[in-house]
Amino acid sequence: MHIFSKIKAGYQRWTTLTPTNLLYDRSLLWLFIILLFIGFVMVTSASIPVGTRLFDDPFYFAKRDAMYVILSMGICYYFIKVPMANWESWHKRVFILALILLILVLIPGIGKSVNGARRWIPMVLFNFQPAEFAKLALICFLSGYFTRRYDEVRSRKLSAAKPLIVMGFLGTFLILQPDLGSTVVLFVITFGLLFVVGAHIMQFLVLAATGGFLFVVLVLSSAYRMKRITGFMDPFKDPYGTGFQLSNSLMAFGRGEFTGEGLGNSIQKLEYLPEAHTDFVMAVVGEEFGFAGITVMIILLALLVFRAMKIGRESLQLEQRFKGFFAFGISFWIFFQGFVNLGMSLGLLPTKGLTFPLVSYGGSSLVIMAISIAILLRIDHENRLMRGGHARLKDD
Repeated sequence: MHIFSKIKAGYQRWTTLTPTNLLYDRSLLWLFIILLFIGFVMVTSASIPVGTRLFDDPFYFAKRDAMYVILSMGICYYFIKVPMANWESWHKRVFILALILLILVLIPGIGKSVNGARRWIPMVLFNFQPAEFAKLALICFLSGYFTRRYDEVRSRKLSAAKPLIVMGFLGTFLILQPDLGSTVVLFVITFGLLFVVGAHIMQFLVLAATGGFLFVVLVLSSAYRMKRITGFMDPFKDPYGTGFQLSNSLMAFGRGEFTGEGLGNSIQKLEYLPEAHTDFVMAVVGEEFGFAGITVMIILLALLVFRAMKIGRESLQLEQRFKGFFAFGISFWIFFQGFVNLGMSLGLLPTKGLTFPLVSYGGSSLVIMAISIAILLRIDHENRLMRGGHARLKDD
């Protein structure tokens, strides 16, 4: 009976999301693992046709994604051990490293060009995308800057000039790749963190006006961006041209209805829907699991964002501003990228090359997002220590 009691006690501990006597956020860890697992299953299902056509191996992308998942979990475990004080002292160096990588990717012979975009640096296990690291680097730098200049940013009208210049440097090199989607993510992160800091209203007005103006200019100055906008407005007007991806994505959601066609039964992934395992993986989810499956994905993403925001709020209550800004920055990043990815699949937003966090295929995206989750877990761990959580471990 003693053995059964221990088994029951262990089961209760692990099925309780986040017991108060733990020193880490178990619910956040479970969300991370669940999204990784769902992503692996959906990438496997969506990539079978393209893997067969390109490599004569239906599980080519599935095997690579499994490697990325294992690598991501290992990296997450490693970075959980890194104290947040280290990140705070590194915030300038992290930014400089991101800037160097964005420059290197534009150099022929170092950066890899695919479909006219030079966004990847070939590495041993995968093609590294510096844009993903730039998002994390910007959050780290802005968190350090706003911590040091907290009173100045809150009181002066144009004190956000330096953060905007920093964002502009990163955004300029991203535009040269070209990668407008990641540039918009950087803009949203900066805007969100200024809101959390409590910046003067004039800074929001200037930032919104400047961002809106530059976005319009960039769209009007590029033929392929204009085609994406026109394809978004009416994808079925040119279903074999500018509206090809979106029209097939919408058909996938239409076939899925409420409960879907079942795992593996998607038709649109059979070479009709381009990038079915990357940018449009949510369309395959919608076709195979219907509205119910999409609802589950939205709930999981929302829970992940809420946990990140909760950690950020607790950090600010403990007067740990760097940690709080870092956690809020990650939450804005995860929410906006997931929102845009799902929105473009549903035809609510123009098509952009942004992955769905922890689900879409891609080594860079998974690894960098795993580091972000590790940072959130570390922040929560240090917050619990500050609240005296170690004293409650005796009975666990």
